[in-house]
Amino acid sequence: MAKRRRPYDIVLFGATGFTGGLTAEYLARTVPPNASWALAGRNRAKLEAVRDRLGVLWSELPLLPADVDDPDSLRDLAQSTRLVITTVGPYLRYGDALVAACAEAGTDYLDLTGEPEFVERCYSRFHAQAVETGARLVHSCGFDSIPYDLGAYFTVQQLPEGVPLRLRGFVRASAMFSGGTYQSAITGLSRIRPNLAAIRGRNRAEPPLTDRRARAVGGRLHHDRDAQAWAVPLPTIDGQVVGRSARALDRYGPDFTYAHFAAVKRLPSVLGGATALAGIAALAQVPPARRWLLNRVPAGTGPSPERRARSWFTVRFVGEGGGQRVVTEVAGGDPGYDETAKMLAESALCLAFDQVPPTSGQVTTATAMGDALIERLTKAGITFTVLDEPPTAPPSRRQS
Repeated sequence: MAKRRRPYDIVLFGATGFTGGLTAEYLARTVPPNASWALAGRNRAKLEAVRDRLGVLWSELPLLPADVDDPDSLRDLAQSTRLVITTVGPYLRYGDALVAACAEAGTDYLDLTGEPEFVERCYSRFHAQAVETGARLVHSCGFDSIPYDLGAYFTVQQLPEGVPLRLRGFVRASAMFSGGTYQSAITGLSRIRPNLAAIRGRNRAEPPLTDRRARAVGGRLHHDRDAQAWAVPLPTIDGQVVGRSARALDRYGPDFTYAHFAAVKRLPSVLGGATALAGIAALAQVPPARRWLLNRVPAGTGPSPERRARSWFTVRFVGEGGGQRVVTEVAGGDPGYDETAKMLAESALCLAFDQVPPTSGQVTTATAMGDALIERLTKAGITFTVLDEPPTAPPSRRQS
């Protein structure tokens, strides 16, 4: 079925969860008047409750049956729409069948995953077929990893072309992380060996670069003058996503490196956090302890609007190359929920309706949408700024 003849432009799968519900509400406010969209899930009563929250304008919004345990329902879903958004995670547990259905049907796919193993595994399994069918598989379209991917892309454009480039990113945030992010993190910590196997599988499947280099590099704990804080290396998916965009786009230069850090003011906080993380990682290896950890913060839960209104994030980038240096910043409001829902919804609207570069297969937000998505997010209140001089301290509060 040709995409242009499909009943829906966008289908949101997972709207009954906390972040999924926020994404549905955002789409209801921003979707173009001529667009056709729908909600999908396995529990019609819960979908109806979400639809009721969207207001009388959407009282007839279609509700589609779909279940991660029913591959046929996912194939029907993928064939009915040009683009699927999914907030159903952890993606390692629930994600494969929907990606497979979209790759087969030539349907664009967006998710919120921060799970490196899932992304690597999807590349090995579905990238080649998606290239053939024209599907664009875009992972990590929320706080993981849009601020870093598009922030690095924005920073690179302020630097000379055709020269080696070195970027460092420093993230600060004041917010509650989402239940889904917590569940994904615990799952990832428990799967170190499978993650390494997925990386090796992708390395075998992905053609190597022959005439240039582009990579994310590890860093070391240090006090950084540019961040004006302790720089703590972050071994998250975000650096990997930046590296993949750099591999795909020649604008990143012949030799590109990116290092990813959290910026933490006080050294005791760094040491305490490292100790806690080591303890959680050890517990995650033991099934009963892992189940206990997973039950501490259930998926689908989240803070009040008042708490989210007090939350903020900033990511400062320092870029150097060709004898030039630039400092930029990406900033917004509540990263774990409000801004994540905004980023995901705007990514879907951008991919579905904007003029973007022709791509297919597993691609990043910078590769697939780049300038068009930055423009959308800027209009939606997330700032991309070139700083004349780094501010002396992070803001006490950021709102979009």
